Amino acid sequence: MTRSLLGLAFRATVGTLVLVAILGPLTSLLIWSLAERWHWPAPFPQQLGLKYWLRMLQGDPLRALTRGVGIASVTTVLALLMSVPVSYLAARRRLPAGPLVLALFVLPQAFPQLPVFASATVLFYRWNLAGTIPGVVLIHLVGGLVYAVWTLTAAFRAVGPELEEAAVNLGASATRTFFRIALPLALPGVAASAILVFLHSLDEFNGTLLVGAPYVTTLPVYMYTASLGYELQIASVTALILMAPGVVLLLLLERFLRAEYLAFFGHL
Repeated sequence: MTRSLLGLAFRATVGTLVLVAILGPLTSLLIWSLAERWHWPAPFPQQLGLKYWLRMLQGDPLRALTRGVGIASVTTVLALLMSVPVSYLAARRRLPAGPLVLALFVLPQAFPQLPVFASATVLFYRWNLAGTIPGVVLIHLVGGLVYAVWTLTAAFRAVGPELEEAAVNLGASATRTFFRIALPLALPGVAASAILVFLHSLDEFNGTLLVGAPYVTTLPVYMYTASLGYELQIASVTALILMAPGVVLLLLLERFLRAEYLAFFGHL
């Protein structure tokens, strides 16, 4: 009896600590986003309101948000267009040195991101892509293609090749088989890949700051500049807004990304 009570107390303590670790920072952000006046040593804000939330609906913050969503959308579309054929060929082992090709897509993530982006920025200045939206999209693709290729390869691996073989035996061409059999069956994986790439691009900071500054500002960069100016309310509002699409899209991702898609990684 005593042992069970101790176990219950331990689980309750661990659960409480987890909730504090998760909800504590979120609560702090929410309080700061509503604090119109909060001076030391007051433990709580002296004045609460929606002043800084309303400020997000006008001027630079709104432009940064819409620009970031647009860049993330373009990055997602380009990443899918580039990765769907590569992933399908890799899944069906029609690429020479297929595992090596997949490893090449992970290579940029194998090194610290800052030196990789700094080196790319030098090239982008030579190609007149620095400070432009196309340049920012390209730098977002560096990380986005990793999520797209590996997720889509797992999705196509989950589609039984015997279905495609049956279609070919019935006279369907390779192109028709892909668009009528393989791609529709892999659509949950395509949706999961799109969500991952979109979230990666929407939250990308280092590459956007190095390549896009000072002309291309997305919401993460805007949050950084607000923090430098000690505008904690604006930074908190921006952080909460950035979290919102992530929470919604990750809930959708849980529905799309079936467990068998992830089994591919264990066989490499």
